[in-house]
Amino acid sequence: MQMDFHYYATYCAAYLAGYAHEESLAIAYSAQFVDLCSRTLLKTLKAPTSAATTQLQLELMDARTDLIGLQDITRIWASFHFLPRDLHAQRKGCAKPYLNKYRLICGPNGDLLVDTVELAKGASLQAAGVAMHILADTWAHRYFAGTPSLVINNTNSHFYELIPDGDGFAERPVTFRHSASAEDDVENGVYTSSIYQFSEHSIMNLGHGRAGHLPDYSFIRYKYLPAWGNYEEIVKDNPSDYEHAFRQMVYAMKYLRGASETFEKETYDTESVAPHETEIRAILAERRLDACADWKAFGEKLSGQEIPDFDLERYQAEYTNAPQEGKDETFLGKFILAALAQKSLVTNKIFKSGNLCAGFSVDYEDKGFRGMKDFRLLVERAKEAARK
Repeated sequence: MQMDFHYYATYCAAYLAGYAHEESLAIAYSAQFVDLCSRTLLKTLKAPTSAATTQLQLELMDARTDLIGLQDITRIWASFHFLPRDLHAQRKGCAKPYLNKYRLICGPNGDLLVDTVELAKGASLQAAGVAMHILADTWAHRYFAGTPSLVINNTNSHFYELIPDGDGFAERPVTFRHSASAEDDVENGVYTSSIYQFSEHSIMNLGHGRAGHLPDYSFIRYKYLPAWGNYEEIVKDNPSDYEHAFRQMVYAMKYLRGASETFEKETYDTESVAPHETEIRAILAERRLDACADWKAFGEKLSGQEIPDFDLERYQAEYTNAPQEGKDETFLGKFILAALAQKSLVTNKIFKSGNLCAGFSVDYEDKGFRGMKDFRLLVERAKEAARK
């Protein structure tokens, strides 16, 4: 997904869920910041680099692809962008290394999504934003995994866009090119994707890189043969998936703000979204690369308030100027704590499932602190909460 959904649509969902304008802005900012909080940025802020929720292209180009490097990549991308749907999925006749990667395939309504939303309950607005980014991406990024893997993420020439045509759809072959500077050409069906690399662990085989930005566009429908799919076509209906994501965000945020007692899988808001259904569907279906203006206009109509443009630097001075003992209470400080908690949750769940693709995870309560120093923040916060 892109800024149009992670920032503006998330604001709309938060406001429909009952959050006030400023609260909705904080949630939306945090959801979008997940795509921008890199180690490079955190280093400039002198903040914990383990809180990185993404990796820049330059960082990925320099990333190690040995065992330790791959585990580091997986911790970031599986935790925040490709949340695994079923860590115990079964597949006959395959080796354990392949099965472990297969179990990392992203999808909506998994147990880890419930864990993610429940983790944000009673926490900060920043934690809510992090959870909403992850929830939305489970719909957009389904069928791909947040670990470099040719056998999971590769695509082939059997890739067709389904374009609305009367009461049905016309099929058009998708043309992929590899020019990172060229804008996707919606009219002619020409899209940019990563370059094919036969190496199983190449960065080019991370996530949906082989399918380009198609999973990130709300308007598109397509079918293809995933590398793991036994030559069975997958049909991806983004307008439907994105609408489900929006309705599920509203439902989830009602739970986070205390309007409902439980968060359950495969449950979506109907009451709050129904009056706006036609407008939302029109925004999702419009064939253009960037829907920011439409979502912004819709959000401002909902609240009657101006939604400022996303500003990456907005909260940086507050964090850098705060004394060390006060950094956790700044906007970015709360985001960092939420990111560390989410990464710890997902890494621990993957590890406990018997899968080492994301590395080892230590149970602090049983073993004491033996991990990266950045995660001491979580241990100290947990101890403070227990004393209160």
